[in-house]
Amino acid sequence: MHVIVVGAGPSGLILALLLAKAGIKTTLLDAASTLDDRPRAAHYGPSAIRVLREAGVLDDVRKDGLIPGNMTWRKIDGTPIASILDDPKERGPDGMTVLPLNMLGEILLKHAEKNENCTVKWNHPVVDIGQDSSSVWAVVRTSDGKTSKVFGDYLCGCDGANSQVRKSLFGNSFPGKTWDAQIIATNVYYDLKKFGFDDINNIIHHEDYYMAAIITNSGLWRVSYGEDPSLTPEQVIANQPIKYERMLPGNPKPGDYKLVSVGPYRIHQRCAEKFRVGRVLLAADAAHLVNPFGGLGLTGGIVDVGGLAECLVGLTKGLADESILDRYCEVRRQKWRDVIDVVSSGNFERVARRNPETALVDDEFLGMVKKMETDKELKKAFDESNYDVCHDFTQYYQKSKESKL
Repeated sequence: MHVIVVGAGPSGLILALLLAKAGIKTTLLDAASTLDDRPRAAHYGPSAIRVLREAGVLDDVRKDGLIPGNMTWRKIDGTPIASILDDPKERGPDGMTVLPLNMLGEILLKHAEKNENCTVKWNHPVVDIGQDSSSVWAVVRTSDGKTSKVFGDYLCGCDGANSQVRKSLFGNSFPGKTWDAQIIATNVYYDLKKFGFDDINNIIHHEDYYMAAIITNSGLWRVSYGEDPSLTPEQVIANQPIKYERMLPGNPKPGDYKLVSVGPYRIHQRCAEKFRVGRVLLAADAAHLVNPFGGLGLTGGIVDVGGLAECLVGLTKGLADESILDRYCEVRRQKWRDVIDVVSSGNFERVARRNPETALVDDEFLGMVKKMETDKELKKAFDESNYDVCHDFTQYYQKSKESKL
């Protein structure tokens, strides 16, 4: 089998590595000339950790990354409201791990380049796709302005929020909504620990809500905050020092911190109408979008490709027929609808719409978090819920054939 993966971002690279481990040839096509280094997600939940382990990269991820401690919701003055407490003695093997996405990309690419079953082609923008009963192809624009075709047995669109693969299937249709907000993702060196902040902090405020989390061992913090959606990128950058001084503890001025990057973006809750059309499949941001609070976009995307790999491996080994791809479409859309969309929407509304003075009463989740501070059984049940986004597609394998391999 030969699988074309469109998009050499983290989800595409992870999918390629999982397939390559099973002996499946993969060709990754990406329009860019190199990895994306913009400030983006950095937190990998337990369900994503399982997939990274299966892809053979977890040791490298944890060598360069960190396992965070407490996650706390706070008032704008820093007063704690409720915390998910981390006990190193009770951490399982799938504990959340933090590593900026560009650093994860570097690790994944190194592993892919070492695997003879993976071929990564940069500067290969896909402008269309096609398929028939026996093959699928990506139409690529070459540097001289002409087009050529790359053929395979299946094609997986992992090409992000503006996915050309999705647009080739459904045009501009991408059901869902765009929040009346924009999020500014910044990377900054500013020691929030000296103000009593934990490793992950969610500040509840109607205007100056934000998330602040340490993301590298060198002391780099990700501060993602809400901003007036009417502001242009230039206005956002001009207003950044004002926002920092007003909302961060210590009321820092530009000379008090080292700003590394600023990235404004709009946030969405959207899901494609199908994740499979014949030999073409969608995964991660190409298939669905959520706001970044709670990291479910990244984690959900990684779990997508983990499941898709199980399906394609089952097909290759003769353990499943093509109906398993319909299962992938059905199950992953259901997981987005019932878990990822619901939880991520709640995460955003919690910081941006709740009254911090009454949040423990008004917000059922925060009330539960407060109880978990002293109730270990409730905390254990919550930890297990981290796997609600998962699904084992190997259960659809034909076991009689598997036993003959």
